[in-house]
Amino acid sequence: MKKLFFMLLAVTVVLSSCERFAGTPEPSAIAADVPASFKVFDAILFYDGYAAPVSEPVPAGVTRISNSKYIKKLSTEQLNSAGNSMDLKVTIRAACDNYDRIGYVGIALVKKDSVYSETGGRHLEIGRFITPFMDKNKQPDQVPYLFSIDNVSSIFKDAAIRATYDIYVEFMVFGVPYAANTQIAGCAGRNDTFYGTIEFTGKSAGTAVTDSVYLAPLYFHKYFNNYDNTDVAGKTVKTTTFNVPKALKTAKLYLITSNHGANSGGEEYVRRDHFVYFDGVQKLSYKPGGKSCEPYRTYNTQGNGIYGSAPKSASNWSSWSNWCPGDVIPIRVIDLGALAAGNHTFKIEVPDAVFKDKQGYIPLSVYLQGTK
Repeated sequence: MKKLFFMLLAVTVVLSSCERFAGTPEPSAIAADVPASFKVFDAILFYDGYAAPVSEPVPAGVTRISNSKYIKKLSTEQLNSAGNSMDLKVTIRAACDNYDRIGYVGIALVKKDSVYSETGGRHLEIGRFITPFMDKNKQPDQVPYLFSIDNVSSIFKDAAIRATYDIYVEFMVFGVPYAANTQIAGCAGRNDTFYGTIEFTGKSAGTAVTDSVYLAPLYFHKYFNNYDNTDVAGKTVKTTTFNVPKALKTAKLYLITSNHGANSGGEEYVRRDHFVYFDGVQKLSYKPGGKSCEPYRTYNTQGNGIYGSAPKSASNWSSWSNWCPGDVIPIRVIDLGALAAGNHTFKIEVPDAVFKDKQGYIPLSVYLQGTK
């Protein structure tokens, strides 16, 4: 049976920051110079998420927030290379953690020339993934993850955003080395867990003027369940209300959830219906998982109780698997169309969730992005 160790990285973004960006120059789009690929982090090393921060040096421009999280501010040249469309590639290489762990990439909009803060600014999760069970001494010893994030290109290119904010990339991989210390050759006494690389690829040059971007961060990697972080005790539900000052031509929600709880009967092993409501109207229902995890078996080089020794059928996987070790967590996009000014309400509910023995949680990230 797999066992996940997570550090609570729950930050609710202050909703009062959903106002239109001030000092907007028009037109608001900055054209790409030439679409290009650029790395933000290159094989940066993560350490024991439960331990005190290490003192190992970091590359120029990188700040270690904790053993499991790094940040780096994007340069003007990097932002200009976004183009009209963009991919995000994450590569995780094994060090001394041989279990499946959670990781994410986020962007933070921090007021110009201000100090980065996990509780201030505006934080958006743009990609989440699960590491495979990896033995660093076996091949393959790394796994790639790919996200299409064309909407983030619009954020990078928006002149009003860039005039007001510095844009940081956040990279989190929470791991612990305790099992590998005894199970993996060469890991005795070590506290490093994974190497991580982030690369953005601009796919097409953009010279056309675009509409101004409006952002409303609602939740950023906020854990909820039905016993200690919920709107209603005994129910798995989170609701927030926010204000849109002016009508939007278009609006979409970008939603990421994953179910965790590795105890017997835990939420990792039971697929539940999720329901999303906007202004009281159901906009989406989904049940995570439902796919075969066999394509990711090759990356799971450490023996484990999830994959076992023999391939499983697609129906077997879909009967219980919420996600696959070595795979991305889906970004679900909800198109709201035109959106009126005023107060709006987002709600997500998982009515059948049990959280046996009061263990487990669902990390929730969602933001609204629109055009003026």
